[in-house]
Amino acid sequence: MFKTQKGKIRLTFVVILLLSMAAFLVDFGSVYNRAADKYNLPQVTEKPFQLGLDLLGGTHLVYRADVSQISAGEQASAVEGVRDVIERRVNVFGLSEPNVQTAKASGDYNIIVELAGIKDINQAINMIGETPLLEFKEENTDQAELTPAQQEVMTKYNEDAMARAQVILNRVLSGEDFGAVARELSEDEENKDNGGDIGWVPQNQLTPDIAKVVADLNVGEVAKNLVADDAGINIFKLIAKRTVKDEALGLDKKEVKASHLLICYAGASGCEDTITKEEAREKIEGIKSKATAQNFAELVAQHSTEPGAAEREGDLGFFQFESMVEPFAKAAFDMPVGTISNVVETEFGFHLIYKQTERVAMEYNFGRISIRKKTPADITGSQDAWKNTSLTGKQLKRAMVQFNPNDGSPEIRLEFDSEGKDLFSEITKRNIGKPVAIFLDGEPISIPTVQQAITSGDAIITGRFTIDESKLLAQRLNAGALPIPIELVNQQTVGATLGQISVEKSVKAGVIGVLFVIIFMIAVYRLPGVLSVFSLGIYGLVVLAIFKLWPVTLTLAGLAGFVLSIGMAVDANVLIFARLKEELKLGKPIGAAIDEAFRRAWPSIRDGNISTLLTCFILIQFTTSIVKGFAVTLSVGVLISMFSAIVITKNLMQFIITEKISEKGWLMGVKKNKI
Repeated sequence: MFKTQKGKIRLTFVVILLLSMAAFLVDFGSVYNRAADKYNLPQVTEKPFQLGLDLLGGTHLVYRADVSQISAGEQASAVEGVRDVIERRVNVFGLSEPNVQTAKASGDYNIIVELAGIKDINQAINMIGETPLLEFKEENTDQAELTPAQQEVMTKYNEDAMARAQVILNRVLSGEDFGAVARELSEDEENKDNGGDIGWVPQNQLTPDIAKVVADLNVGEVAKNLVADDAGINIFKLIAKRTVKDEALGLDKKEVKASHLLICYAGASGCEDTITKEEAREKIEGIKSKATAQNFAELVAQHSTEPGAAEREGDLGFFQFESMVEPFAKAAFDMPVGTISNVVETEFGFHLIYKQTERVAMEYNFGRISIRKKTPADITGSQDAWKNTSLTGKQLKRAMVQFNPNDGSPEIRLEFDSEGKDLFSEITKRNIGKPVAIFLDGEPISIPTVQQAITSGDAIITGRFTIDESKLLAQRLNAGALPIPIELVNQQTVGATLGQISVEKSVKAGVIGVLFVIIFMIAVYRLPGVLSVFSLGIYGLVVLAIFKLWPVTLTLAGLAGFVLSIGMAVDANVLIFARLKEELKLGKPIGAAIDEAFRRAWPSIRDGNISTLLTCFILIQFTTSIVKGFAVTLSVGVLISMFSAIVITKNLMQFIITEKISEKGWLMGVKKNKI
């Protein structure tokens, strides 16, 4: 489309204009929004600059960590864990860029905390100084009893809710638009705005009651009966349905419903039984000889070593092939419905499988109108989902990263002392098949489900962790388990007024500097100088937009780096314009002169900026936050200055300076020589 040189120049100019407008909206969104209010134009999101401690005001705290009771090999890890805990604690205050780092000097470990813009410094100091708290919690199933009067209120409300739901069902069955009624009357706040559409849901994730209703509907049909659950009364409409495809084979995917009986042995994954593998096989072969479809559930309750098997009768529900380990899945999918398998061996032990039924895997897209019911919790007040146990970080010896011998995945091993061993054993015994949550500083960091009672004093936390995530989790656990005292040894406060004064002085210095640069460029280079000023303006808009969007935390040193980068941006233009003068003195056409000036100036610009960027990289990697802020803003400025000089300035010159204009030597700041 833009095959000619002029076409490419025009296209580049348009792109530069769009870039400038976008950067302006980021930098000065409030200015645009005030104007947009008057003319009913769309608003833009306003994003403030992230200001550092010296500009916004705040406090600088230095803590000393007492690691005298910790072995030398674990000191650094423990201090990093405490640093991580402190960082999460100060984030509670909603600070945009708290800076928490560790430093070692003369054998002491220090933790440096910089809190910009904080209002309650004493509260922050108190929170930071607390000992990291590790807790083990179990599900809170206790529920306060309702009084007769409260029970009457709840019953009356739910009867009214049922009546309202029936009226709504009659309306949609009579032909009213389901989506419109959902938006008007549904009490499901999450989905009412999109007409009750809850999206695609796999059939095996639906409750039995809902699955039965939805599976019997035709596409576009509304269920004729209300479906009540613990939370409310529901009206369903089937929007669409589809089979789930096996992408590798291109066939419909199957689901199997089965139950199983497990006999594990010493050495099998997750097994605490002491029988040998041979004894386990002999036992399950004996069970197999008398197993039938009718007595299978009874045999599971009597013999299965799977935690919670007696209560669930070994029922696995519907599952797909990839949900199970391969030997188990292969046996379950290959055997006929209504039969019991031969003995199947997996890493967990020996299994018998009773295949109850199979079906094609389906997904349903349906709409739901929900009318809330009152629950006892609505009347007595919501209760914490978790309740404390007596097991805390005080009983944890240490946490360490290890690797699963079966698949090599990282996991975390917890080692308790004698008291913790007994407590953890009791907790796991009463929570088989249920989750037990591990909390650090009031936040859950892992919620594993207990598979069996653990009496060894060790626990394994598994999950889809990366190695770095596992190390971080172990640090957090050790930070809670190892009571590292920290002492506040230094506190410095920077007032917001002082920070504002620093900003004003920095802005004033920057404006004065830029004005001198503008005067110099126009006086010496005339029209090219004017164009460089426009290029410099675009450069400033783009750099400030990057500072906001990244975001870069601006400190006083960072502002200095930005101002310095402006000078370096002009430096590139000076090299180009000086060379342009030489080319024009030789009488070259303006197009050729511009190309030659940029070509010859580029090596000097490139080498000078690369040396500056290398210095910035070293400062970023090996210095403290103040110097690092200077290096970050300077490096961003240098990178954008290269773009502004080589692309923006060149395009403006090619777009505006014609051959006729270039013949006016005084306008170009040069008198041509004839060749």
